[in-house]
Amino acid sequence: MAARHEEIADALRRAIDREEYTVGSLLPTETDLAAHYGVSRGTVRQAVAALSAEGLIGSRQGARRVVLASRRSQSFAELRSFAQWARAMGREATGHVVAQGYRPATKEDAVRLHLSEGTPVLHVLRVRGLDGEPVLLERTVYADWISPAVESIEPDCSSVTQRLFEETGLVFAYGEHIIDAVAAGAQDAELLGVRRAGPLLRVRRVTTTREGRPVEWSDDRYRSDAVSFSVHNSIGNNALARKTAE
Repeated sequence: MAARHEEIADALRRAIDREEYTVGSLLPTETDLAAHYGVSRGTVRQAVAALSAEGLIGSRQGARRVVLASRRSQSFAELRSFAQWARAMGREATGHVVAQGYRPATKEDAVRLHLSEGTPVLHVLRVRGLDGEPVLLERTVYADWISPAVESIEPDCSSVTQRLFEETGLVFAYGEHIIDAVAAGAQDAELLGVRRAGPLLRVRRVTTTREGRPVEWSDDRYRSDAVSFSVHNSIGNNALARKTAE
């Protein structure tokens, strides 16, 4: 059975997800929350500390906490797979491979994956969903050394990241993400169920091992009505860099 502060933390998470407390608004005071849940202020402090550690609310003590994000926002403060993010929201991640096959590495593949041009690499087109609803289209290129392990995974695997860890011990440790907006092409529109030329959020990412060895690079396209992105920064720590459009 969950401890009382864990139950309260989960109740607050759900309230934030339902936008009872919207981003930028203030949570009730610790005194008010303690009275509402019938617990001590110490128990409330444990609950809000958990939400603060997750980046959902501000960490300032002695004042009402401001809501920073909901779990429906994909935060880049930590490296999480799509399936891990979905589970954190209490949602079910789904996946389906539409097409996959080997192609010679292009110049772009070679640069991103630190390979020689022409090296056979695995291209995978995958639709990802939340509770069965398509929200993400992944076009991923895997490095030659990990491609056979990816190729052997069943097409409807919900978490390639987890499966690779279980079968090969691979840990996706570092990621670089470039975020912009693009218009949905014909294939995007068909697979995501959106109108052609409608807006999509695009994340181009390269993921590496702890040793910095590239594993994959991907062009990920999210339905803009289903997912948003958040970056938490401060005076002392700014994970966000501004660049001109490429």
